[in-house]
Amino acid sequence: MSLFDKFKPLIDIRAELDRAGVMPFGAVTEKILSPTEAIVNGHKVILAGTNNYLGLTFEPECIEAAQKALAEQGTGTTGSRMANGTFAGHVALEQELAAFFARQHCIVFSTGYAATMGMGSTLAGPGDVIVLDADSHASIYDGVRLGGADVVRFKHNDVADLEKRLRRLGERTANTLIIVEGIYSMLGDQAPLADIAEVKNKYGGLLMVDEAHSLGMLGSHGRGVAEAARVEAAVDFTVGTFSKSLGAIGGYCVSDHPELEAIRFAIRSYIFTASPSPSIIASTRVALRLMQERPELRERLWANAQRLYDGLKGLGFQVSPQVSPVVAVTIKDRDQAIAWWSRLLHNGAYVNLVMPPASPTTDSLLRCSVSAAHSDAQIDRIISAFAQLNPSTAQEANN
Repeated sequence: MSLFDKFKPLIDIRAELDRAGVMPFGAVTEKILSPTEAIVNGHKVILAGTNNYLGLTFEPECIEAAQKALAEQGTGTTGSRMANGTFAGHVALEQELAAFFARQHCIVFSTGYAATMGMGSTLAGPGDVIVLDADSHASIYDGVRLGGADVVRFKHNDVADLEKRLRRLGERTANTLIIVEGIYSMLGDQAPLADIAEVKNKYGGLLMVDEAHSLGMLGSHGRGVAEAARVEAAVDFTVGTFSKSLGAIGGYCVSDHPELEAIRFAIRSYIFTASPSPSIIASTRVALRLMQERPELRERLWANAQRLYDGLKGLGFQVSPQVSPVVAVTIKDRDQAIAWWSRLLHNGAYVNLVMPPASPTTDSLLRCSVSAAHSDAQIDRIISAFAQLNPSTAQEANN
């Protein structure tokens, strides 16, 4: 018996991909040409798998702010928020995020993963209960495992199943944390938050919503699915990331519960890691402001999402259950998915290849993410790259 034995399935897949001359995981971006174009694995491509939803990664104001912070404050903080890592920018960003979400309190984390994992592992512990959507992100699962609470899964987006499980908990709902996402990252489907909030209010407990893939997309202010569903008052904790719509890296949690200010000193992913670099904080603050000043970015994003969704569906591909900036094509045959990913790259479109266990089912996905920076012509070129595959084969691969 070896420590490496459990990795044999992954080793076999890697060897298979090497023999085929395909390496979709960790594809090398050799040169970034714009928010929507790059050289990837030697191919000039339209970027259709970056989560750069508002296209702000090359925004001149963001770059200028980052460069200024870099020159004035250096490359990094070299310490945690609990030590020397709290700069004025970190505090300002927390205040600005709290104001944006109309909340009283905010914690900024070094990554979105640290935010969701940290909150999930800290809010509920031994003797408590966490009820989470079965399709929750890996960072959420990692967090709840670390916390030691009793974990109960309910069927994805199934409010009736959520209610059944809360009802069974009885008085234990007083010590229960419910966790869902706003938009789910793999298929782009939205949580039925209005119904979830109603059930939460009926049975009790606290509700945490991960708006990582919905920040800047939904609601009159762009706060996400909770705002669009008009149930923000029922959400106790909102977590998310800077690495999607805000074009940087980092994470946050906002809440009206004053206890959050004490809880921050118990979150290991906050206490024991270096705080975000000043340049990251500076660019994020500008991106947050631009997101609010330019609602037309959100409108453009959804127009592009509709255009891509309709185009791929019209070709006969099995696409996501609803229109969103995440448009995924489902393929049952893994080898077919790998081959098509490679052909799309050659055809000028970079998308994400997602295979189990990363995908929410036993199927594989060719996952596209749309940007407000995509032009109509670029969306059409992505559709054309898919059209050069054989849609009839797509139907066969899913039968």
